[in-house]
Amino acid sequence: MHWLDWVLMMIPILIVIAVGLYAQKYVKGVSDFLAAGQVAGRYVIAVAGGEAAMGLISVVSAVERTYASGFGLAFWNNLTTPLTLLFALTGYCVYRYRQTKALTLGQFLEIRYNRSFRIYASILQAFSGILNYAIFPAVGARFMIYFLDLPIYVGIAGWNFPTFGLLMAGFLTIAVFIACLGGQITIMVTDCIQGILSYPMYVIVVLAIFLKISYFGDMEPVLMDQPEGKSFLNPYDIEKLRTFNLFFVIAGIIGSIINRMSWNSAQGYNAAALNAHEQKMGGLLGTWRSGFSLMMVLVIAAATYTYMKDTRFFEEKHGTNTVNRQLALKALADVLSAPEYDGKREISIDKVEKSLPRYDEAAQKELASVEKGSKTVDNYHRIAVNEITQIDKSRVKTFKTIHNQMRATLTMREMLPIGVTGIFCAIMFFLMLSTDTTYMHSWGGTLVQDVILPIYNKTVTPKQHLRLLRCGIIFVALTAFIFSFYFSQMDYILMFFAITGAIWLGGAGSCIVFGLYWKRGTTAGAFTSLTTGAVLAVGGMICQQTWVQYIYPWFEEIGAVGTMDKILKTLSSPLYPYIDWYMSPNEFPLNSQEIYFFAMMAAIIMYVLVSLATCRKPFNMDKMLHRGIYSENGIEKAPEKMTWKKFLLIFTGVTPEYKKGDKILAWSVFIWSFGVYFVLLFIVPIIWNIFYEWPLKWWSVYFWFRNIFLAAIVGLVSTVWFTWGGTIDLIKLFKRLKEREAIDENNNGLYVEKNKE
Repeated sequence: MHWLDWVLMMIPILIVIAVGLYAQKYVKGVSDFLAAGQVAGRYVIAVAGGEAAMGLISVVSAVERTYASGFGLAFWNNLTTPLTLLFALTGYCVYRYRQTKALTLGQFLEIRYNRSFRIYASILQAFSGILNYAIFPAVGARFMIYFLDLPIYVGIAGWNFPTFGLLMAGFLTIAVFIACLGGQITIMVTDCIQGILSYPMYVIVVLAIFLKISYFGDMEPVLMDQPEGKSFLNPYDIEKLRTFNLFFVIAGIIGSIINRMSWNSAQGYNAAALNAHEQKMGGLLGTWRSGFSLMMVLVIAAATYTYMKDTRFFEEKHGTNTVNRQLALKALADVLSAPEYDGKREISIDKVEKSLPRYDEAAQKELASVEKGSKTVDNYHRIAVNEITQIDKSRVKTFKTIHNQMRATLTMREMLPIGVTGIFCAIMFFLMLSTDTTYMHSWGGTLVQDVILPIYNKTVTPKQHLRLLRCGIIFVALTAFIFSFYFSQMDYILMFFAITGAIWLGGAGSCIVFGLYWKRGTTAGAFTSLTTGAVLAVGGMICQQTWVQYIYPWFEEIGAVGTMDKILKTLSSPLYPYIDWYMSPNEFPLNSQEIYFFAMMAAIIMYVLVSLATCRKPFNMDKMLHRGIYSENGIEKAPEKMTWKKFLLIFTGVTPEYKKGDKILAWSVFIWSFGVYFVLLFIVPIIWNIFYEWPLKWWSVYFWFRNIFLAAIVGLVSTVWFTWGGTIDLIKLFKRLKEREAIDENNNGLYVEKNKE
């Protein structure tokens, strides 16, 4: 990068670190470390939570998915709009969870069930979460290596050290420092500062991309030129898409309902608000906060695909040919970096370097993977795959995975001008840091709060407690470093998330949602549900890993391949072509999303059946939620008569706690999300297409209008709005922390009052 890029990158990073150092002085107890003293306002929750939720790996995975399936599939994601709106307006799960006053999810599980279940559930949750997080450092470090064009090895004092490991160690050290410094206080404050600084940066990056590649002049022709059944724009022409298809969307929607609040990677945010109402309003504000950030991801994906497919960019000095060549060379050196490949690696790199770019029709026919719409062929990629196949066939899939993930990284490096390159790098560093600190804090806290200390079952001093929490954070960082360093990823990031997350999410959602809303849910039902989901998820993972080497050969040996193929095709036929199961020697018939979905469904059924069979006495929900006679004033309200006005208020989430500004916010979200995005931009096109099928050009204009034009308007408003609101609310947070009364040492997430009548 240019020196100006380094300056523009380092200044905001130094600001964040300085604010983090300042914030740590407010940590006075365990509740501060776990939940920022539970005094955060709505804008801090919204800005910081949004930054933590959208990590660098989320950007890479979103681009990876979009590059494979396009944007037509995303149209059906609008099915989630009324659900997301309803969740935000009513505070689904979030409000009730905050009412329990639990500091961690494990504490809630003990309140609702018992201590044994808290320990059992937290072990599964921590294992699933740490395993899921374990590739984050690898993706982050690899992004920086490719974006900054760093060498694979660095010589220090005559020794060669892998740059990959050094960067991971450096980034994780920074994250551990911030997380251990002040726990949720420093994490929330630094995330909030990162979010505020990032808003104008998103605008700059998006503008820079559109100055290089226009939508209607460059992107549209490439996006429209796709094979039948795999349209990148028409949501009614996607039946031939695999992996990321309509079933993937539907399973994700169902999972968002069932597993609301289950993925506790940001548990510090779930309990950090001043009260349940502020927690709810922070979630409601989240509807507006991500205008330009999501738009930036989408534009990066569209620009990358256009840059790689349009011949206009092929001959440019820093165009497609340059990206293809550098990407193949870097990925080849990456996957063959081990000492046992010495000699062979250099020969292979030399062959790729001496190969020539090809973009003629004959070359197009050489690659079966090149589809209609690709006027250029990545000859460097083809030769690199051939070389790796001859050296070590097991490394081919890893090469392809890295190649797919880092394609957008190198494209942005070559496309963005001086200055913007440094700004983009700063954004990605912020996103990487925010997820690292949040995940370490969450999974380390889960281990200590909900496994170690409940098993130890003895009183610890606040100082000992904080020391253990910091040790938990360090343990998560070390585990992630070791796993990332040695693990070779061979699947899409989102599929890795699905299968590792399913160990916990397969059964956790039913335990949490039913635990918050169903008084007849029992501990036996919760144990059964969680075990069912975990067993199916782990079983699916084992089958995926051992299918090629052991399971499929065994079916061949007993002559059952044909029979199993017929059974699988019969089972999947009702949902064909979105689910297509068949016997293949190369991969397990079910993908990770399918395993996750069926584990989740089985767990729900088991929770309900076992709970109905074992429930002897309804659970006291009022006491858990501090309602009625258990509220602060001890007054039980008489049930109110339901009216249409009351029903509408309930649907929009408006309660007596709402002030005038809260009501305006709630109704604005309702009108914009439901009225504009759902009714006008989803329901109307569906009805219209029933009577008249839109031509592909119309879908292109629709995509531009909804995802670029409207997103830009929301982004411009939210940039000013949340920069101002986040700054003011952050100042108020520091004031509340400073003016607090004495810290309650019993408020440490361990004490649980028995839920008796």
